[in-house]
Amino acid sequence: MSQTWLVVTLVGAGTIAIKAIGPVLLGGRPLPEGLSRVIELLAPALLGALVAVQTFGNGQALAVDERVLGVAVAAIAIWRKAPLLLVVILATVTTALARALL
Repeated sequence: MSQTWLVVTLVGAGTIAIKAIGPVLLGGRPLPEGLSRVIELLAPALLGALVAVQTFGNGQALAVDERVLGVAVAAIAIWRKAPLLLVVILATVTTALARALL
């Protein structure tokens, strides 16, 4: 077995173990209140971090380019309560136009 497959196997086994810990330890009991509040906040925090990294990241450096305009237009459209499909289209068109013009 190569080193790559060993790493893949270990990561897979670790993932299965981590996913199994919750049901085994809790066994059908509800989560404690503090833990459920933290879990509810994880998804928005991770999504925000991913958007920030994809928008401002360029390898190991920060970049302010056309992607920032697209995210800004999307943020304004969301603020104005536009439908999600329209938000995506506006952000895409803005980014494409900015890349074509700049």
